Amino acid sequence: MGASFPKKFWLKVAAGLSGSGKPRPEGFMSRRFLYRRLVCAVIVILVGGIRVPRSAGQDLPQLKRPQEDNAEQKPAEMKTRKKVKGPRAVGLLQLSDGKATLIPVAILVEGKFYDASVYRADPVPMALDRGTVYEVEQVGESQGLFTTNGALHSKSASSVNPWMATGSYLPNGTEAAKTTHKAEDVPEGLNAGGDEPPRLTRKSAAASKPTPASTTSASAGGAGSSEKTSGSAGEGKGSPAGGSGKDDAKTATPAADASADQSGKKPPAQPSAGQASQSQESGNYYRPTLRRGKPTQGAPVEEEPTTKVVATASPTGAGAVISAKPVQVLPAISDAGGPEPQSYKFFWKEGEEEERRKQMLTLAGDEVRAYVSARAKGAIGVKPATSSEAGVARRKAAVKPAQPVFENIQFQAFDVWKNNQPVMILTAEARLPETGTASASEAYSITLVSRTDIYGSLRKLYSGVTDRFHLDVTPRLELIDAVDADGDGRGELLFRETTDGRKGYVIYRPTGDKLWKMFDSLGT
Repeated sequence: MGASFPKKFWLKVAAGLSGSGKPRPEGFMSRRFLYRRLVCAVIVILVGGIRVPRSAGQDLPQLKRPQEDNAEQKPAEMKTRKKVKGPRAVGLLQLSDGKATLIPVAILVEGKFYDASVYRADPVPMALDRGTVYEVEQVGESQGLFTTNGALHSKSASSVNPWMATGSYLPNGTEAAKTTHKAEDVPEGLNAGGDEPPRLTRKSAAASKPTPASTTSASAGGAGSSEKTSGSAGEGKGSPAGGSGKDDAKTATPAADASADQSGKKPPAQPSAGQASQSQESGNYYRPTLRRGKPTQGAPVEEEPTTKVVATASPTGAGAVISAKPVQVLPAISDAGGPEPQSYKFFWKEGEEEERRKQMLTLAGDEVRAYVSARAKGAIGVKPATSSEAGVARRKAAVKPAQPVFENIQFQAFDVWKNNQPVMILTAEARLPETGTASASEAYSITLVSRTDIYGSLRKLYSGVTDRFHLDVTPRLELIDAVDADGDGRGELLFRETTDGRKGYVIYRPTGDKLWKMFDSLGT
């Protein structure tokens, strides 16, 4: 390593050596300056030496560890599920006596729900276009496929379902019926030679000669003609023998008929050669063969098996309604790019379902009593109660109210969140014993939805109690099924709602605290 110093530096060094031994201030300054320059040079050399290996190492291939490769592939594997924007249609399949019809409910387009019965109805709604395939589900499990073939429209203003689709329903595990096409009529001269290929032949002398059968028929014809000539000659002469011959023939025919009637059986007629050939041709009628010429006969008549329908008359009209089969209603989904259906069934432990049912009925009883008491407080009395009557009413209120009687109870549970936590739905009709505030004949409808918390207690998500006079305030809800309406993998609850004079459908999403309304066909 070579370091260069200025010329004045060497002059000062020489002057210091030649001078006295006492150090001068210039000497100390030059040494201090020298050390500073040396330190800077060393730093520059060290930095340059460190940079050289790095620049040389950049040209060499770098080896990556397996951990780095896995880190690059992780973002590709952990792909987030894209939200379904539609179109995704939700409908209801009605099955009755082997006939299937579809009712449109809702359609999801660009993340927003619309009424499927009116969306793009030009003239038929988009959800009912011909050839649309719906997957029929029950508790989230696939049951079959329904293909629309046509649409029916009702112009009545009071119609519950103005649009309805007809089509074919194919349950899982069954095959579609194969349609067979009938062949055309048999041309002339095709089946004469059997299965042999057609050949062009010339008329030979042997074909012109009469066959033995033709000669016998000709001889029989000649004999008949000779008899006719003799008979005509006898008639021309007016001989009485001809007349007696006719009378004998007339009398002989009734005698033959009488003998046949006495025996009770007619002699079987032997089939002719033409009838035998016709039966053979009808048996091989639909066999594919090469055909030419004009058709000689039509297709044979196919006898379809007929089933006897025995109609039993009921004494009243109510019997006919009871004997009719109930209509089965199943939800159906139509989505070309949606997720695969998954089950929302919840499997109870032994004895757990009955315990939860009792808890739900107890909670429903509290809701019904609270609804009745709220109505009683809001009612306007005929006359103000006196102090004594008020005291009696307070004492009666202190007594525990009676438990309502429930009818038509339906209790179901679904695992809509796929975390083994059930969402329980109870629908029933309740009647209270006759009291001063309510009559025994008045019926109340209740729909209760709840879930379990971390402590195993019930947490109410929705409670709707109503009667026939307050359907405009609180509609009556009837659970249909759990269905994935928006295609996110979680289940939603599909209800049929009844308001004051109208009926429709509503879809709710269960959350941790309440039911969130996603779609309402009535717009309430």
